[in-house]
Amino acid sequence: MNVFWKKLFGGLTPTSKLEKMEFELTQSMRRYTEVENSLELAEYKSLFHEVKSSSFIENKKTLQNRKYKDTEEYRNSKKLAKLENSGALNIYFQVLKSKILEQYLEFKASPEYVDLGDKTKLKTSEKLQTLKNFERSKSYKIYCRFHESYILKEYNELKKLCSTPEFKSKNAFWQNQNRWKTTPEYAKEQRFYELAKNPDIVFYLNEKPERFNEYKKLKLSFSDEFQWNTLTNSRWDFGFKYKSAKLIGNHSYANEQQANNEGRNISVENGHLTLRTKHEKVRSKAWDHIHGFVEKEFDFSSDVIQTANEFRQKGGVFSAKLRCTGRINHAFWLGSDNKMTLINIFHFDGKHIKVGNINKNKFEGTTVRGISPLSYYIYSLKWTDKELIWMINNIEVYRTKNNIPNEAMYLVFNSFIPTKMTGSTGSLEVDWVRVYKID
Repeated sequence: MNVFWKKLFGGLTPTSKLEKMEFELTQSMRRYTEVENSLELAEYKSLFHEVKSSSFIENKKTLQNRKYKDTEEYRNSKKLAKLENSGALNIYFQVLKSKILEQYLEFKASPEYVDLGDKTKLKTSEKLQTLKNFERSKSYKIYCRFHESYILKEYNELKKLCSTPEFKSKNAFWQNQNRWKTTPEYAKEQRFYELAKNPDIVFYLNEKPERFNEYKKLKLSFSDEFQWNTLTNSRWDFGFKYKSAKLIGNHSYANEQQANNEGRNISVENGHLTLRTKHEKVRSKAWDHIHGFVEKEFDFSSDVIQTANEFRQKGGVFSAKLRCTGRINHAFWLGSDNKMTLINIFHFDGKHIKVGNINKNKFEGTTVRGISPLSYYIYSLKWTDKELIWMINNIEVYRTKNNIPNEAMYLVFNSFIPTKMTGSTGSLEVDWVRVYKID
């Protein structure tokens, strides 16, 4: 597959830009999830439904626009004030407290009350005259008018009502032209506006969560950013891995020019792993398919590292950001206990980049043209139950439904020089490796 035109016209996203985009996406997804589960957002949503409800808006309008004169409190206060300022009613209360009324009522309840109708006795008794004058007075008539009347009952009820703390509070509330600002609803509204300006909530409301859908399916299961210094402190081991522990893992092949060097050609600096192929004489074990293991002197040294004892996975997404130099075979592949099957996520044969799987020494894949192995690219494999998909950065380069492994596989990096190839020094540099499970 030739990706030159995709690279030229922007279809192939540059690695640095793609990493920035993915970093922004993952950070935004993390932030979105954190905000989504926050107490602040829950409060915002609750307040939103309340503050934006028709009942809340109508209540606010009422509290802001209603005139004090239109309230029941104003009417009751006015009624009470009018009654309290009533001259007749004030006379009634004066009479009610008077000594003469007390005497008159006591006399009226006695048998002697009939004497007030006896003119002879009335003329001769100062007491009877006094009581008779009171009975005929305007004050007593006012007393009779109001005593046990509806007006007096209303007055007493209003006075009792208006003296309660509840009425005084309501009355003061309606008298206040800025009454809305004194309400709990106003406080809720202000809290809502405060939360609406919260940067995290603004971010959440403006985000398009559907762009996270694909990434939400991915769960990181293995990651190496190469912050270690020695293989001992890593999840990698040197050499090949065989099902039987008795088999020698660190060896080369007789039809190759390099000796795999027990991890000595592996180094980590500034978060980058480098697998170097050096021009040097090294004597090492080599596997010959006819004679078995033989001692052989090699002109080059290189290495192979793998995660067989630390990490294996069936299915998912396997990615590495890497580049390479030299007329050398460099590879990032998946291996298993079944040596007849392996998957090349990346393979540079000294001239071309190839991706695909190998089953019983038969390669099925594609050659990728249009990009340089000297530059960093992200090489990925998406492995599902139905197919294998190879990606370089954001571009799909190969897909197959054939030879899908049925067992967990481990990660391998190695560099080698076949005997038929004019070799050179060089290196395989890996910035990071990440593996995801797919939900």
